[in-house]
Amino acid sequence: MRMRHTVLATAAALALTIPATAAYAADGVGKSGTQLGPDEIGRSANVEHLINLPSSGPLAGATGTDIAFQDDMAFVGNYNGFVIYDVKKPEKPRMVAQVSCPGSQNDVTVSGNLLYLSTDSSRSDDSCTSVPQSATIKESWEGIKIFDISDVRNPRYIKSVETACGSHTHSLIPGKKTDYLYVSSYSPSETFPDCKPPHDSISIIAVPKKAPTKAAVVAEPNLFPDGGYTNTSGCHDITVNPARGIAAGACMGDGIIMDITNPVAPKVIDRVRDTTNFAFWHSATFNNDATKVVFTDELGGGGAATCNAAIGPNRGANGIYDLGKDRTLTFRSYYKIPRHQFDSENCVAHNGSLIPVKGRDVMVQSWYMGGTSFWDFTDSSNPREIGYFERGPAGPAGGGGGTWSSYYYNGHVYSSDLGKGFDVLRITDKSLGKAAKVRMDQLNVQTQPIYKVK
Repeated sequence: MRMRHTVLATAAALALTIPATAAYAADGVGKSGTQLGPDEIGRSANVEHLINLPSSGPLAGATGTDIAFQDDMAFVGNYNGFVIYDVKKPEKPRMVAQVSCPGSQNDVTVSGNLLYLSTDSSRSDDSCTSVPQSATIKESWEGIKIFDISDVRNPRYIKSVETACGSHTHSLIPGKKTDYLYVSSYSPSETFPDCKPPHDSISIIAVPKKAPTKAAVVAEPNLFPDGGYTNTSGCHDITVNPARGIAAGACMGDGIIMDITNPVAPKVIDRVRDTTNFAFWHSATFNNDATKVVFTDELGGGGAATCNAAIGPNRGANGIYDLGKDRTLTFRSYYKIPRHQFDSENCVAHNGSLIPVKGRDVMVQSWYMGGTSFWDFTDSSNPREIGYFERGPAGPAGGGGGTWSSYYYNGHVYSSDLGKGFDVLRITDKSLGKAAKVRMDQLNVQTQPIYKVK
């Protein structure tokens, strides 16, 4: 296997920062949606925009994707590789390293000295210097890449594992001796030698932590033996809750709950569909007590304008389900941002995480050009937005696409924008103040912890 890659060390010239107060002409408090001009910021009074770091250097212009956290570091994926930021001082994040390794989507998780990277674009080989190559060619590669990050300033690419239909996303089940990765992928074709239908399965990779170069696929469980997807042929994303031995899967046409007590033999224990309003089951989030699950519908695949009156409040939204003691799902309501966007703006439910606060269920979530929404679903039948941050339509100078992931980590919200780079936000709502006291040394959002809320 050829595992060449390039680490691009940070220089002051690359670490261009734009203080929020200097980058835009107006503060934008109370403005949103169609009230905003190109690139103008709008926000609620309880959300502060601390800083923006545009993508720079050889990775400049690449589409920003997912984020993982460990200690004081944020690991941010993009279609050309990944970037590591030191966020010990959230208002002054500092770029530590850039790694050039093209391949969509480059979703990322971290586990101790290991970083896992998803590749879901057919490549000429498994190296970081590969070029696109048709999936109709047997020798083409896509799957998981593994990096050693014991020196975060110089990550080393050490192993690749090819998986059926690639790795659109992956979910980490960490262990003392072995990490397990649930690899989600989809879109099979009879013309693809390594991705033929039916593809009603996921790939499970075992990574021995003391010998990560021995990582390999150890199971490919069929989650739908009846072959019964709705408009789908694979899973998009799975959120695991290891402490409780359960997982929630968004499998494009179905939402599922799994028993993952045995991580290499997950069992589907409940399954729901929404043929009225859901088009593309994209992701899932448990509340902290695991008595609810939020499923997202990525109507239009992230490229369409769905946050408008024509589409309405129930499509391209979140579906909120109660999760019973018997692990069955009961639908309660939809949540969609109440701020209509221009028809030129791609906007739909996307990646988010919990804000850990006692007695309440609060989430922060990306909506592409709809920005970052802070919302409360304590009453699962009556969710409501409690704060937001967004930009107006993307101007000619800054690319666009809006925010891909917005995650809460140790008192701040970190956002990966498709075109604008890395943003840091803070919500100042006093009722959420104690959330900042919940300190984590690691967060992979699709590996949900049980927060010790205060």
